[in-house]
Parts: sequence; structure tokens; C-alpha cells
Amino acid sequence: MESTSLKRNKHDVVFDVVIFIILTFLFLIVAYPLYFIIISSVSDPIKVSQGKVVWLPEGFTLDGYKDVFTHGSVMRGFKNSLIYTGIGVTLNLVVTLPTSYALSRRDFVLRKPITLFYMVTMFVGGGMIPTYLVVKATGLINTMWALIIPGCIGVYNMIVARTFFTTNIPVELMEAAKLDGCGNTRFFISIVLPLSGAIIAILFLYYGVGHWNSYFSALLYIDDRTKWPLQMELRTILIQNSESMVKKTYTAEERLEMERLEALKEMMKYSLIIISSIPVLVIYPFVQKYFVKGVMIGSVKG
Repeated sequence: MESTSLKRNKHDVVFDVVIFIILTFLFLIVAYPLYFIIISSVSDPIKVSQGKVVWLPEGFTLDGYKDVFTHGSVMRGFKNSLIYTGIGVTLNLVVTLPTSYALSRRDFVLRKPITLFYMVTMFVGGGMIPTYLVVKATGLINTMWALIIPGCIGVYNMIVARTFFTTNIPVELMEAAKLDGCGNTRFFISIVLPLSGAIIAILFLYYGVGHWNSYFSALLYIDDRTKWPLQMELRTILIQNSESMVKKTYTAEERLEMERLEALKEMMKYSLIIISSIPVLVIYPFVQKYFVKGVMIGSVKG
């Protein structure tokens, strides 16, 4: 059998070259800020503040990372974020998976009205002030549960998981399990969950990134700095850097010292951004193969 190959004409080659150039340009636009943060975190802070760091590090130093690891509030925030993310993701999975599976069952009588009830919350929210009043009335202010319980289920994630169960868990499997005397709870725990590794990984990534990057809830509900997550500490450092230089007029010597200290803070900021991104960068490769699948499940069938 003769092998055939499609011949590419001149227009196809030109089209591919143009697309490659455009995508390369877009990649550079996205990648350069990340690259700049990396090289700035290991460069002399004075040269960074003077704008001399553009393509390569200048005056290599790790002082920024040393300051981060010796900064008590930063490490405390890092530990708090790990706790909030670990407990939060666990609660998210415990709530989302059973809810999604129940709503995927066609024999569940209230399936449609409950699904509609959840979906309404995607378009109509109570608002920040009513939510704060509810959190305050339930005694969650200044506790880690204020950052976890109000968002224990994400409706979009629930819909994605429900669609996964609908399309990947055959009805015949449930019927066969019933014939063997298997109940709903045992079927879900012993059969459905082991077959749902892909969607569990996707939910783990979605919820984990959301908890790790969250700071607004802590800004509203947490007054005790010892309970701040890492992102709140990073926000505080950014604000201090932008405000401390406009407080008063300094002498020449004081001005130089202030510029040096501000440059060190700036380098610490870059180092902190890198360190705060490490957990997500470490986890993502393990769930990357499930990422596109999870997105497509939720987009094709809602």
C-alpha cells in the first residue's frame, strides 16, 4: 500500500510562519514579566531600582531569599496558607464530590430544582456586606473557618464534577452493583471514587490554587496578623513599599539610606513572589494531564 503525504503549498507555509510569529510574540509578552521577577530576585537591589536589570541578573545576590526565610511574619503566613489550603481543599472535596454525584443520578427526584438552586448563585450573589454579617453572626470572624466554610463548594466545580459522573459512570455499573447488594454509599465510596481520579485531581488543583492565592477574604475577616495567610503578608509588603517613601522629607544621607532599605524591600518582594508560587508550580505537573480534560468536560456539557 503506497504511502501518501499531503503537499503543503506556499500559502500554508506563510500561514504557519505568521501564526508562529504571533504566538511567539504573545509568549514573550506573558513570559517576560515572570522572567524579570526571577532575575530581579537574585540581582543587586540598587541596580534593580535603577532599571539596569533588563535581560540578565546584575550583581548576583541571595539576600532577598535570606530576608524572606528570616522574616517571622512571612514564614508564619506561609505556614498559615499551607494549613488553610490543606484543610480547605479537603473540605471542598468532601462537600463537592457527594453533591455532584447525587445531582448526576437520574433517579434523584429533586435533581433539577436543586441544580437550578445552585446555578442561580452563579449569577446572583448576596453581596459583600450581607456575607460579612453572616460570617460575623456565626462567630467566624478572626478564625480560619471564615476563609474556608463560606466557599466550601464552588458551583462551577460542582457542575464539572457532576458532568464527569454523568458521562463516565455508566448506569449499568450501578445496576450491577445493586444486584450484588451494594448500596448507594458503598457504591460511591468503593466504586465511583476509585474511578474518578481525573476529576479529583482537577478539583484539587482548582480549589488549591484558589485557597493559596486568596487574600480578600482574609482582608475582610481576619484582624489578627498572626492568622494572616501568605498573600496578605505579600500585599502588606507591596503597600509599605509604595507608601513609605512619601511620608516626609529626608536629608541627603537619610535619603540614601532609605533608598537602600527600599531597594532591599523591593528585592524581598520579588523573592517572596517566587517562593509563594513554588507550591502551585510543584503540584501542577502532577495534574497537568487532567487539566484540559477537566476543562473540556465542564465546557461541552454543563
